[in-house]
Amino acid sequence: MESGAGAFSEEQFREACAELQRPALSGAAWELLVETQGLSVYRLLDQQTGLYAHKVFGVLEDCLPDLLADVYMDLAYRKQWDQYVKELYEKERNGETVVYWQVKYPFPMSNRDYVYVRQRRELDFEGRKVHVIVSQSTSEPQIPEKSGVIRVKQYTQRLAIQSDGKRGSKVYMYYFDNPGGQIPSWVINWAAKNGVPNFLKDMVKACQNYRRT
Repeated sequence: MESGAGAFSEEQFREACAELQRPALSGAAWELLVETQGLSVYRLLDQQTGLYAHKVFGVLEDCLPDLLADVYMDLAYRKQWDQYVKELYEKERNGETVVYWQVKYPFPMSNRDYVYVRQRRELDFEGRKVHVIVSQSTSEPQIPEKSGVIRVKQYTQRLAIQSDGKRGSKVYMYYFDNPGGQIPSWVINWAAKNGVPNFLKDMVKACQNYRRT
C-alpha cells in the first residue's frame, strides 16, 4: 500500500519530474563527483550538517520503467538481492506506509537503521509517463531504537523514472542522509561514488528475475 496523500506535496513529485528532464545543477555549488556505469553523480555541501546531498542522473539499460519501479517498491524481494539489508519491512500507520530499514555497515562500525514514509505515483509530465517515488524520515513510537544500531533521523530520497525510448529507463535520484556517529571518510566517499550506482545496477539485475505477485 502507498503512503497517504498527505505525506508529500504535489510539488515534490512534479519537481522530480522536471529534474529528470532538465537537471538543475546551476545556481548552486553542485560538483561532478564521478561518472560510472552510465551514471553521473553530483554532490552539494550542506552547510548546516557539513555533509553532502547527492544527485544521480543516467540511463539503466534493459529494464523498463514499470518494472524498475515495481522492483524498487518490493521490499520482500529487495531482501533477496540487496546484500546490505539486515532487516526491512513495512507497516501501516493512519493510512500511511512506514518502512523500517536496517543497513549493514562494515566492522567495527555500528549498523544504521531508518524509519521513513514513502509514496509512489505515476504522472503525465510534458507528455511523458514518469514514475516518482519519494521518501522522508519520520518518527514512529512503535519502532523504537535498538541497542548497538544508530538511528538515521535525517533522510530524504526522490527517484524519478521514465522510458529512455528503447528498452531501458532514464533515471534521476536525489538523496541525503545524516548517518550520525563517526564514519571514516573512505566509507562516505565509497558510498557516494560506488554505493548508489552499484545499488541501481544491482536493481537492474534484480529486474531480470522478478516475478510480480
